[in-house]
Amino acid sequence: MAKYHKLILVSEPGGQAKSLRIRKSLFGLSVFTLLCGICLFSFFVWSYVSHRIDYQELQRLRVETSNQRQDVQRLVLDVERLQHELGALAMAEARIRQLANLEDEKRLIPIAMGGQPDPGSNSLSDIQHQINALQIEIELRRQSQQDVRNLLNDQISISRSTPKGWPTRGWLSSYFGQRKSPFTGRTVMHEGLDIAANTGTPVTVTADGIVVRVEYSPTYGNTVVVDHGYGYQTLYAHNSRNLVKVGQRVKRGDRIAQVGNTGMSTGPHLHYEVHLNGVPINPRPFL
Repeated sequence: MAKYHKLILVSEPGGQAKSLRIRKSLFGLSVFTLLCGICLFSFFVWSYVSHRIDYQELQRLRVETSNQRQDVQRLVLDVERLQHELGALAMAEARIRQLANLEDEKRLIPIAMGGQPDPGSNSLSDIQHQINALQIEIELRRQSQQDVRNLLNDQISISRSTPKGWPTRGWLSSYFGQRKSPFTGRTVMHEGLDIAANTGTPVTVTADGIVVRVEYSPTYGNTVVVDHGYGYQTLYAHNSRNLVKVGQRVKRGDRIAQVGNTGMSTGPHLHYEVHLNGVPINPRPFL
């Protein structure tokens, strides 16, 4: 059995061939060593490439984690800001409802969400869900607050448009209701109050409104009629002088005339009427 391997080496075509004998044991060891070298080289190359890939992935994950941490912190700050805004809206609404003498309609408004996000659910989606819930509740609070403000404004407007107080300084000389006419002696309906006062005493409007009539009539003499809205009108008659014009806006307490003795009158006084939806009503409760 041959103990050698013969290798024939040819340098170039037509050149002289050379032979090389190598022991089988040495040849096998050489081939084994070569294969081991190739395997080791391949392993190191693979390890290097894998390490580079893992390193780049690790760096990417670190950047992504840092960005997510910043997003979480930003969202947590948003939650705190929204909770603060919600608390301020709730306090403002409570004050407005107190001014308007209204009860807090808690059943119409969701329960507020307070505190920091749960540590176990600190994901972006969980925090964003809480932010969305807070934003919805804030919007409901704003709508409820606006409704209360509108109602309060209506109440203020109605209050300013409702006759209140004395239209002039004096004393009551005749009341609302049936009475004997000082001119005919027959029982007639007296549709207002007579307030006796000196001629020239200021007459002031008893509610906000718009002057709709400034005229002279044989019965009422110099007369001013003011429309206050919400069905209310007031009439001021027997004036010595009217101080306003038709279409003029007036506010409660503004001077509109002076007490006089014009028309059918037995002496200086103001005839004051209050009408609701076109029907004369007793002005006494409004004084």
